[in-house]
Amino acid sequence: MISKIRENANKFILADLAQHGITNLAPSHGDILACLYQKERVTMKEIADAIHRTKPTVTVLVNKLAELGLVRKAQAAEDSRVIYAELTCKGKELQKIFEKISEDLMQQVFRDMTQEEIKKLESSLQKILANLE
Repeated sequence: MISKIRENANKFILADLAQHGITNLAPSHGDILACLYQKERVTMKEIADAIHRTKPTVTVLVNKLAELGLVRKAQAAEDSRVIYAELTCKGKELQKIFEKISEDLMQQVFRDMTQEEIKKLESSLQKILANLE
């Protein structure tokens, strides 16, 4: 069921992105952008931890965002092994679109649910996630 929910959510996101003329991003890129919208300069490790992905996976995703001009990578001055990702102006310009898509998705997901049902679901999902970590 979780797999089917994720699949449908991804379809929703991709359709919404396409309506805004964005066809070269995957939902997983949105995870990284959302992380960077919260904090403009983040290490690859911090991103990996925040979005529950491996550092190699994050590197591939960030490299794609860099190719698209949405993110730039920079080595830390104090430790050349540490790589930061930060938003470009072009990446910052997409923030409102991503926030709107996220809001639209949440409205769709919770459309027929009461606040009590939403709270119970969120609590249950947190427990499931904790059990798997």
